[in-house]
Amino acid sequence: MVSENSPDRGVSCKGLTKEYGQGQSRVLALRGVELDIPPGKLNLLTGPSGCGKTTLISVIAGTLNPTAGEVFVFGINLNRLSKKKVTAFRAKNIGFVFQQFNLLPALTAQENASVPLVINGWTKATALKRAADVLRSVGLGDRLNSLPSQLSGGQQQRVAIARGLIHEPRLLVCDEPTSAVDAASGHAIMQLIRSVAILPNRVAIVVTHDQRVLPFGDRIIAMEDGHVLSVKNQEIDVARLNGKLELENA
Repeated sequence: MVSENSPDRGVSCKGLTKEYGQGQSRVLALRGVELDIPPGKLNLLTGPSGCGKTTLISVIAGTLNPTAGEVFVFGINLNRLSKKKVTAFRAKNIGFVFQQFNLLPALTAQENASVPLVINGWTKATALKRAADVLRSVGLGDRLNSLPSQLSGGQQQRVAIARGLIHEPRLLVCDEPTSAVDAASGHAIMQLIRSVAILPNRVAIVVTHDQRVLPFGDRIIAMEDGHVLSVKNQEIDVARLNGKLELENA
């Protein structure tokens, strides 16, 4: 049996609680969440707005401290690390893909994708070379020098995915990656995320309201009112997802 502090466990949440405010304004965003998220699968975190999804991934990613409970990420108890060590762990091990892309408008696609490496001390030339390679892998080899304003929504999201993957993170966290793109682009983005998520040593979590993308998930984690209601494993029809799947309107 693999213990919660084993790196092979992936992510393990033990009694996570998060409170905001005090007195009458007190809000319980997480209410004793117990959850294991294994590597090698695409995990979709679903539920209504305000149910605690974003709070949960923020705690898992070390950008938010829980009020109570513990979270182990690849065997590391983030609660016991100093702020400096959490930041260093996050920079090395965690990749983020945001809902609104968060691309810097004055930088090219290649420069945007290279930012995490530059922050981590890579030389600009080496970071740009790595960024070009990753952008080619997500189908943007011909748009390296394009500004965000010159890219479609789907292309901007691919740049954001490349930026999230450029340092080969062990934990990939995506927050509503298809909400700002059309159905065809959303399908392509989920195909791409699934292709990079299914690695033996990588945990991938996608927060989504988009019912159209549920067929892409190996595990569907349903939340409501700060609780995990259910975790459902499902068989993936890879041929269908790689074919001409028409994503119906939610």
